Amino acid sequence: MNFRQKIARETGIREGSIPASYQVLGDVMLLKLMKASGEEKKKIASAVLELYPYIKTVCEIKGVEGELRRPKILKLGGNGTETTHKESGILYNLDAAKVMFSKGNHFERRRLLKQAGTNEVIVDMFAGIGYFSLPLARHVRKVYSLEKNPVAFRYLKENIKLNKLSNIEAVNADCREAALEGVADRLIMGYFPGTERFLPFALKMLKDGGIVHFHNSYSGDELWNKPAEDLKALGNFRVLEKKKVKSIAPRRWHIVMDVEVYRE
Repeated sequence: MNFRQKIARETGIREGSIPASYQVLGDVMLLKLMKASGEEKKKIASAVLELYPYIKTVCEIKGVEGELRRPKILKLGGNGTETTHKESGILYNLDAAKVMFSKGNHFERRRLLKQAGTNEVIVDMFAGIGYFSLPLARHVRKVYSLEKNPVAFRYLKENIKLNKLSNIEAVNADCREAALEGVADRLIMGYFPGTERFLPFALKMLKDGGIVHFHNSYSGDELWNKPAEDLKALGNFRVLEKKKVKSIAPRRWHIVMDVEVYRE
């Protein structure tokens, strides 16, 4: 019996009002409940807490807002939203109501680990709580983690200590103002939309022959000409790989392009 069926049987709510999938961060469950009424949402939360004892808090996620991509969260039942999430041996302290954590990017994090060399210097331009920086730091020489959001930065610092990592330099600054020049063998631009605005600053931080992992969002009609046009801000580059990471809306995609950049 799947999640939807279990909750329907427990609550008497029709299956169409119950989401088929959910996200769990530590002991917090996040649900998209677009078809449920207010009363039904409370019943669903109570059923989750009853049927899944490892879940301590149930929240409805309504999207993200602002440049800092803060999640729009409504707590439906249980305790607080601060938790510790474990993924591939890395521990992440976070508050699910204050910072984003996309489990949909799990495969992208694993893909980067396979590509990064042990002697590389990485710049993570939008580090957040350390989604990419923390796992990479176990495999590379040095990571510069840049994060503008003071809340996310606090968790980033906590997570560096929690995972006993000594080769991450965390910088609480807008990546456009960071005093880094020509240091990165590999640069991660894990942010969207509007990532193209930051390409000139990425170029400044990159070594000649360095690799940029460019994340952004585009409509299906724009792939792959529009992202290639945006990347011209880097000057001379060669596309190594391009892929869809996940669907974020009807006919709109979160994509990543890996490009090698040359000064001449």
